Parts: sequence; structure tokens; C-alpha cells
Amino acid sequence: MPIEENITIEDVLKNVKFNLEFKKEAFIRSAYALAEKAHLGQKRKSGKDDYIQHPLHTALNLARIGLGLKTITAGLLHDVPEDTPVTLKELEHKFGKEIAYMVDGVTKLGKIKLRGTKEDIYLENLRKMFLAMASDIRVVLIKLADRLHNMETLQHLPPDKQQRIALETMEVFVPIANRLGIGEIKVSLEDLSFKYLDSKNFFATERLVTTEYGQRKKFIDKMVIELRKELTKEGIDVLNIFGRTKHIHSLYQKLKRHDMDINKVYDLLGIRIIVPEMANCYETLGIVHKKYRPLVGRIKDYISLPKPNGYQSIHTTIFGPERIFLEVQIRTKKMDDEAEYGIASHWIYSEKKRKMKNFFLKSKHAVPDEELTWVKQLREWQNELGKDDAEFAEGLKIDFFKNHIFAFTPLGDIIDLPEDATPIDFAYQVHGEVGNRAIGAKANGKMITLDHKIQNGEVIEILTTRDRKNPSRDWLKFVRTSLAKSQIRKYLKKEGLL
Repeated sequence: MPIEENITIEDVLKNVKFNLEFKKEAFIRSAYALAEKAHLGQKRKSGKDDYIQHPLHTALNLARIGLGLKTITAGLLHDVPEDTPVTLKELEHKFGKEIAYMVDGVTKLGKIKLRGTKEDIYLENLRKMFLAMASDIRVVLIKLADRLHNMETLQHLPPDKQQRIALETMEVFVPIANRLGIGEIKVSLEDLSFKYLDSKNFFATERLVTTEYGQRKKFIDKMVIELRKELTKEGIDVLNIFGRTKHIHSLYQKLKRHDMDINKVYDLLGIRIIVPEMANCYETLGIVHKKYRPLVGRIKDYISLPKPNGYQSIHTTIFGPERIFLEVQIRTKKMDDEAEYGIASHWIYSEKKRKMKNFFLKSKHAVPDEELTWVKQLREWQNELGKDDAEFAEGLKIDFFKNHIFAFTPLGDIIDLPEDATPIDFAYQVHGEVGNRAIGAKANGKMITLDHKIQNGEVIEILTTRDRKNPSRDWLKFVRTSLAKSQIRKYLKKEGLL
């Protein structure tokens, strides 16, 4: 349906991918009724759409990627405590602690903003902070669904806000969606961001895609028919086969690498083939190559060597009719769901009572060095989950961040600290001289003690003096970082005070 089209709760319910029993449907409807009443009279920035359209679209995005009952319900309620008189306590009383926890998490994530264009290390810390503050992957998924609808309606905001939100989406939300393997949301956010960040090249690339596909659609349609017939004749059960085009931002990036020469982009147009089993993928590859000549060096086996985010598929480029290049992607239904919905595809399978053993198949090959540890950890706890929702929900906790917090400097830089770190730890992390000269601190503009336990997302300002350069011996009683301890001891020893 068109992005601007108003939807109803019925649209959400009919897109739910699991068996919606009467009790579950009634539960979602009751959440919608509360949200609709709470947001009554509120309008979106367009001035014409009722605000309830936003939580409805958020819930619809969650339903489409196969998420469960509680996550969809939290999506409907995610703006209620912040924008209406209904409190988080009231939501907890009516819908339970788990849903209230997710709603609260989305509210907290909303406070994280990209503070100008920063270097790579800043952006990486911001992404980690985003996940650390969420604690539960479902909170991140709700925030992605929320951001997707906000991007789809970004035209109603002033140009400066469009730029800031588009940049934040491209630099923070797109990489997170990619790392969670949610291709459907990742490419949508990417293209929408590109549209606002570089509209000239966006529309030029979009015209190119439309023109190329329009000119060659008849060939692709013919090939789809021929391949289905050939595969069926060879005993392959084709679950689905269809033509596809490369997404706009992805194509533009590839064009830049090839001097904007469209003839050097071999995967602009393609065909995707969905088959039941892994063995069928390799059988299908042989049949495709028997019918159409493959381009040497363009066969990629992501089944035996998955991408770091779990993506699996076979890609091959062939010479089609009229000597046009086409990429053929071959995968199973499960691989396709995981490629489109990533971690969210768990719910599709668990609701159908399928085992999720080795959700992201572990590769024997090492993940490339440039992949950060937390990406690998995020994949590892997928294994052996899926026996029931309670077990999976427990597994959703991002435990590998439980000992970390992230705080901002007044200029927007991010400082990564251990849990229970203090302003003194923060000060030494910024610079040794800042730590030595510290006499006080503020958190979000308010004075705090030097042994204050910093909370995620706080903006910490260290007050210093030029008159002295004398760390206190008492600081050793509460500082958490080895850096702070060593710097304090070093100075005290030098002065004969330790």
C-alpha cells in the first residue's frame, strides 16, 4: 500500500505471520483501543493525519517482518507514555511488565541523537550505545520499525531536520539493521536516507533503474517462465521465482566504483529462485548454468561461507537474452526469510513450531578481522534457542553489554566506560590533565558528586581548575577504570603522597 495511505488495525492483523488465535487478536485490539484513545486529537506533522497512524504503521512494519504478539503490541503503544497522560505504570498493569519494559526502552532510545558528522569510531560507539541501552533486541526492532515510518513521512519536516534525521538513519540505523540481517528494513532505510542526503543522484539513479527494468522486463518475464519450466522438468519444486532490480543506493555505490558505467554493473537486474532444501540450491545452480552461460568468476556461494550477519544464498551472473547480464540468486525459503527479516524471522519459525537450531549457521571460516567482537557475540546467542517464547525472550538480553555504559562529552563525543564508572573515570578517559585538575562534575547540566555512578546516555561535564593539579587519594576508593587508578597512583607517588 502507498506510504501515505491511512491504515487500520485490520491491516496490521492480516499481516501477522503467525497463527492469530482469538485471545491474541483480542490482546492486540485492546492495545490499539488504548493507543487510539490516548492519542485522540493528536496529529502528525503533516497536520492532516491522526497520530495513531504512526503506531499503526510501526506495528504493521513489525508484523510484516514476522515479529511476535508482545512486540507488535509494544509497537502500538510505544509513544503512549511519552506523548499522552497514560503512564508506563498503567501500561504495565494492563499489558504486563515485558511490554512496558519494551515501551520504556523505545522511549529511552529516542533520546539518542547523532550530534553532527563524526569520525568512524564515534559512529561505532553510537551504534554500540544504541544496542547497549536497548538491553533487549526487540526494543531495537521496534525502534527500526518506528524509524522506517518516520523516514517514509520525512517530507513533512523542515529541511534541516530532514538532513539530520536522514544522516542519523544512514550512519546508525542502517548499519544496525544490516548487522541484525534485516535486509528488508535495511535497504528501505538506506534508499529513503539517500533520497534526502543526495537527492540529485538519488533521482538520477532511480530513473536509470526504472528505464533499464522497463526496457528489459519482457526478457526477464520470459526467463522466469523458461526457468520455472526447466526446473520443474528436472524435478525441482520451485516455491517461488521472480524478477528483481538492485536497490537505488546500492546501485549508486556500485556505479561510483565503475566510473558510473552501467554496463559494468552485472547485478542491476536479477532473478531470485526459492527452493525447499539446501541440496536443491546446488541442483538449481547446475540447471541454470546448463541453460544459460555463466560469467566466469561471478559465482558466489554464501551458503557454505555465509556473510557475517548470517546471510546465505548462491549468486551467479549469466548471459541472458539479447546478451544482457542477469544475476540469479538461489536460496531456500528459510534463507530468504532470514535475508529479509534477519533475527526477526525467529518468530515466523517458532510460531510454526519449527526448531531454530543454529538460527545463524556457524561457519567453519573465521569472521573477517574488521568485524567487531560484539557482532560475533550477537550471532552466537542465537544458537539452540526457540523451544518456547520465554526461553527466547531471555536470550534476547544483550548480556555482553551489561558491564558497559556510554556517556557523552558536552561536544558530543562518546566515552565508553565500565558499569558504575564515575566522573573521575570519565575525566581520565578524556585526558590525564582533565582528571588531575577535576574539582567537580555535571550530568545533563546538573551538579553531581565525583563518586556519582554515570548512567547510559548522560552528558558529563568535568569542572576543572588551573590553580591545582592534585588528584585526591580518596578517589582510589571509588574509581572503576584501571586508567584512572594508574594515573592517580602515578601522580601521588611522584609527589610522595602514596
